[in-house]
Amino acid sequence: MSKKEFVVFGLGRFGKSVALTLADSGCEVLVIDDNEEKIHDIADSVTYAVRANVTDAETLGSLGLRNFDGAVIAIGENLEASVLATILVKEMGVPYVLAKVQTDLQAKVLRKGGADMVVFPEKETGIRIANKLIYGNFFDAVELSTTYSIMEIGVREDWVGKNLVELELRNAYGINVIGTKRHGAFNINPDPVEGLEQDDTLIVIGENEVLNELSVIH
Repeated sequence: MSKKEFVVFGLGRFGKSVALTLADSGCEVLVIDDNEEKIHDIADSVTYAVRANVTDAETLGSLGLRNFDGAVIAIGENLEASVLATILVKEMGVPYVLAKVQTDLQAKVLRKGGADMVVFPEKETGIRIANKLIYGNFFDAVELSTTYSIMEIGVREDWVGKNLVELELRNAYGINVIGTKRHGAFNINPDPVEGLEQDDTLIVIGENEVLNELSVIH
């Protein structure tokens, strides 16, 4: 599976934190801001850094955003720009848009504009948001600490047909399987000698760094 790709609009404290955490976790990250100094400061730490007006449809259209996994609209102080950027990326085919907001009214407006989720920086730090984006199925991870999480991971191709005893995931990756999902049914006591299927999901607990690697390797 290829690396996940995200675009971050706005390089304030929140946007920069999200962008750097995504990049440090191995994601492809494009950042967009109209401040030349902010673009210069982060350029060496992300995949691409573009100085542009976040509502410039022509420029955004040239960046191939339809291929990205998600967008972070981190310009909550400018509601009009946030709404326009959200609408534009949705029209370009970005499947998941997370928007930073400052008030309940902004949250309502952004949701109507197409945002799949809104966050209040006072409640969620940029690093926590980035980790949730990375660890599979957007926001399906449960962060236990800064280093450990519970999350869902798919069954890798080389795991299909093997059982949990054979895979020895605890020895191989330091993770513990605490449940499985098959055809939508959750099992908190999986049979350790039953072979895994391609569409199975494992619910595991482990270090964030290891979980991130497993989420991008198929």
